[in-house]
Amino acid sequence: MAQASGHILILSAPSGAGKTTLAGKVLSRFSQFEFSVSATTRAPRHYEEHGKHYYFLDQEEFEELLEQDAFIEWEEVYPGRYYGTLRSEIDRILAHHHFPVLDIDVDGGVHVKRDYGDRAVSVFIQPPSIEALEQRLRNRKADSEEDIQQRLKKAAHELEYAQHYDFVVINDDLERAADELEGIIRQMFLVRS
Repeated sequence: MAQASGHILILSAPSGAGKTTLAGKVLSRFSQFEFSVSATTRAPRHYEEHGKHYYFLDQEEFEELLEQDAFIEWEEVYPGRYYGTLRSEIDRILAHHHFPVLDIDVDGGVHVKRDYGDRAVSVFIQPPSIEALEQRLRNRKADSEEDIQQRLKKAAHELEYAQHYDFVVINDDLERAADELEGIIRQMFLVRS
């Protein structure tokens, strides 16, 4: 059996590729994993709760935490829209002897992998095509047309990051992709459901 190397699971993808859905599948299949709640300055969607989906902060709060070096990674993804992973969130999860699941931007994923090395397992979730990605973004009815166009433009760039990840899972069929991700987790973390 493979040597266990993972302490942190990084899931990254262009927006709409299914990383959050696949993160949910990991959490439902493995009790040893815990979702790492990211911080953001964007407004919550109607179904999102502070502390569960994100820590919703205003720009001033976020920038104060930046000054305190409170993030293991952060990025201004769009002008005035920050996302980041709080160091305290990772420490909290590890203190409970769980594996943090980071659902983060591709730049952040590369940064965390570089900093944590073999202690992190990085998986790039790839959509089957840009056209399929656009359809998913439209179907979720959560973004304006301007946001969709921004996300598609960014996705073309983000797809180039796949080569910097330990694994690439193409999410053309959700259950197949979830099973492939489960196999990676079993191999790299030596866990059972």
